[in-house]
Amino acid sequence: MKYSIDKQEHYNLIQINEDKLDTIVAPELKSEFVKINAEGVKNVVLDLSSVKYIDSSGLSSVLVANRLCDNSNGKLIITGVTDHVMKLLKISQLDSVLTLLKTIEEARDSIFMNEIEQGIKEDED
Repeated sequence: MKYSIDKQEHYNLIQINEDKLDTIVAPELKSEFVKINAEGVKNVVLDLSSVKYIDSSGLSSVLVANRLCDNSNGKLIITGVTDHVMKLLKISQLDSVLTLLKTIEEARDSIFMNEIEQGIKEDED
């Protein structure tokens, strides 16, 4: 699988450099999500701007990442969703479950806001 990981202080940016997120690519991506979560990363920005097709196994890997981030009180944010992928997300009603933003910058801002909110909650407890 062709991808890159940009490790930032509060999140990891994973950019998929494949046309398809399918049964060939999804298991490796799922393993990568589990690995970075085990390393303590709780926020992930997944850039799908190069992905033109996603199947059920690709969607499953994304849902695993979403669950791992949620369980860590973090966020998975998906950016760069192409029209075809968005249609599949809407058909499967995952557009209401996943956090979808247009740009990496919006995702970064959302993560920082979430970090601030988490800090406030911790201070109140």
